[in-house]
Amino acid sequence: MDSQAPAEALAIKTEKLNLWYGTFQALYDIDLDIKRGIITSMIGPSGCGKTTFLRSVNRINERLGYVRTTGSILVLGHDIYGPQVDLGKVREQVGMVFQRPNPLPLSIRENVIFGYRLAKGTQKVSASERDEIVEKALREVLLWDTVKDRLDRRAIDLSLEEQQKLCIARLLPVKPAVLLMDEPCSALDPKGTEAVEELIWELRGEYTILIVTHNMAQARRASEECIFMLLGKVIEHTPTEELFVTPANQETADYIEGRYG
Repeated sequence: MDSQAPAEALAIKTEKLNLWYGTFQALYDIDLDIKRGIITSMIGPSGCGKTTFLRSVNRINERLGYVRTTGSILVLGHDIYGPQVDLGKVREQVGMVFQRPNPLPLSIRENVIFGYRLAKGTQKVSASERDEIVEKALREVLLWDTVKDRLDRRAIDLSLEEQQKLCIARLLPVKPAVLLMDEPCSALDPKGTEAVEELIWELRGEYTILIVTHNMAQARRASEECIFMLLGKVIEHTPTEELFVTPANQETADYIEGRYG
């Protein structure tokens, strides 16, 4: 990993990040520099802290009253745990996609525009502005041609693959800088997984993408840098191919070779 990357090249920087669920410590002194505009994957055994880290980057963990965090997380140079931070603004900048698609019980069109209205604090969006926002977002997630003639149909009637793409589209009108993806393909069949991976690759550059996956083949296919975590600690963070071909740590090699996890 290039530990000397200039600050302006980083989307996320953490220093001495520790997190506890009650008395259980889930993260230990996490120091990470995640570059802007690329896809970074996180791998490691279940319970190693991947999802906990992801949820710390947009402060979703704080919805649990027994979580305590120390250290710092900078997103685009701003300390998201600072005393004057607006949580709403943090979550506009840092969008989250979950394991299972969670479309709202509304039309496809209303799903896409929902986050935009929420962020702007208004229900008043002109029809022309709304249509432009909806089309742009659905084109970005490679869904427009599939759904353009049924925008008023219920989102929950879409296939799981289409629902997951729609959930990503719902984030885009707010113009997030970072997209966090927690096992975004775990509920999909191989064809759906391939389609979402293609989408993730299309979005790189304009967005910084951090993806948690248990699927090592997916991490290798669909990311440029890879982080291996074990027992709440970062073991290795390097270019993806380097991590899989010439891992620097024995723990990484053991995990990749299937000796545990």
